[in-house]
Amino acid sequence: MEWTIQELAARAGITSRTLRHYDRIGLLAPSRVGANGYRYYNPTAVARLQRILLMRRLGMGLPAIAEVLADDVDTCDGLRAHIAALEEERDRIERQIRSVRHTLEALQAGVEPRMDIMLAGFNDGYEDEVISRWGERAFRVSNDWWHGKSLDQQRAWKQATEDLVAAWVAAAKTGASPTSEHAQSLAARHVQWLSRIPGTPTAEGDRERSIEMVKCLGDMYVDDPRFTAMYDDAAGATFVRDALQAYARTRM
Repeated sequence: MEWTIQELAARAGITSRTLRHYDRIGLLAPSRVGANGYRYYNPTAVARLQRILLMRRLGMGLPAIAEVLADDVDTCDGLRAHIAALEEERDRIERQIRSVRHTLEALQAGVEPRMDIMLAGFNDGYEDEVISRWGERAFRVSNDWWHGKSLDQQRAWKQATEDLVAAWVAAAKTGASPTSEHAQSLAARHVQWLSRIPGTPTAEGDRERSIEMVKCLGDMYVDDPRFTAMYDDAAGATFVRDALQAYARTRM
């Protein structure tokens, strides 16, 4: 049994031109071409067309469909990959919506939007580091938490963070010991600050991983020039690291 191009197009609800295009790009060739130039399609070709049309209805592009068919990938596997791609696109669009919403809130409040602070994701600049150290879930959960805040809430959080950093810098300049009561109270405040960030081990009450995280952050403050500068200089960053690591060893 076989069908002409016109018969197949009519049954499938597409045009003959579409079938010719699929042939031209190597997606679906006719089973045979008659001496009169007519294209004919057998059941195997029809089954292939069914797969193509299914993936098209689900939004897959022709290049992606061609890849699935060329690699003889199971249709379900191809659709799973397509779902993953759609979810990534959805996340990208949701981030854009949140950014536009924050910009609107800033303008309505008479505040100049600061793209580098107000609209950036909480961990956007450190995505690779966060995922490599603490896993993708930690990044996604904390980033969603940050993007879910209103503009005022983001500004309040930023201010609290800046106040904590300023307190560390001031303590370091006094020459206090990292194990002094004042330094250890700052370390406790720092850990409490971390515990308010969803997705972190401290927020989830995982003691072993929390200790590891606090020690790791301390090292990062010294090793990463971005954080060293935040604590004024290398001496300030070293003071913070030593205080946090002493706190992790003795009080967590």
